[in-house]
Amino acid sequence: MPVFMFPGQGSQFVGMGKPLYEKYDFIREIFEIADRELDLPLTELIFNGPAEELQKTANAQPAILTVSVAMYELLKRRGFRPAAVAGHSLGEYSALVAAGALEFGDAVRLVRLRGQYMQEAVPLGRGGMMAVLGLAADQVMEGCRRAAGAGIVEAANFNCPGQVVVAGENRALERAQVIFKEMGAKRCIPLQVSAPFHCSMMEPAGAKLARELAGVEIRDPRVPVVANVNAEYASTAGEVREALVRQVSSPVLWEQSVRRLLAGGHDVFVEVGPGQVLTGLVKKISRDARTAAFGDAVEPEKIIALLKEVV
Repeated sequence: MPVFMFPGQGSQFVGMGKPLYEKYDFIREIFEIADRELDLPLTELIFNGPAEELQKTANAQPAILTVSVAMYELLKRRGFRPAAVAGHSLGEYSALVAAGALEFGDAVRLVRLRGQYMQEAVPLGRGGMMAVLGLAADQVMEGCRRAAGAGIVEAANFNCPGQVVVAGENRALERAQVIFKEMGAKRCIPLQVSAPFHCSMMEPAGAKLARELAGVEIRDPRVPVVANVNAEYASTAGEVREALVRQVSSPVLWEQSVRRLLAGGHDVFVEVGPGQVLTGLVKKISRDARTAAFGDAVEPEKIIALLKEVV
């Protein structure tokens, strides 16, 4: 059985999931639950935009979750079951829905609030994120330490060998960029995000999210879930709850998570959600891993056929 992996923010695009919505009644029900739980026309925004509105953190997060869960539901009804699940940042909520630890209605409300809290934690224009290409993880962390005199700058996403994303205050990011280039980085790419996610500046958001999580039922996962915060399996409801709170202000250990799964004998990874970002990262982590992705999900039957070949 494959690992199901679920993408995070940045994978959204206007029209994602629409072919599934138009073809399957049970998919429409998932979108309707999202609209009802959030009391807003999320489906209309997903299918028709505008893109600038969809890209806002508080909208993008529930939108990606909804589409990812819809794609998962299609796979489940076609007989595909994951041996384990993992998600990148926001995608961890989709993974937990697939693992039976969270109800979809609770998850979509939580990620909407998560997005709002993350946006509110840092005034607009004060912080950001930057992808560093061509340096090892320990080099990036050393560069962050050297730039810390200019402000907060920390490793935020360990995506794959030679690709680490940093987050922090803008002045510190500018200083870090100079240092990274001196250290031999191939490129430093500022990301089009509205806040410095997954760094200590997000701790106020984590505190607010903890209060929301306290009122939500979380169950022990029925499928192994690898958590972002430590690349270890979260096997109890308590571990899941703690990981979700810590995740907001902690780095995403994606490369380490994939290596944990590989070490456990998993070699088939299916990206369940919009885009193919995680598929590309897995191939950079392990050339031997077999992968498949929904991508744009324009023709669902072709995707099902592809998954049958891989699995």
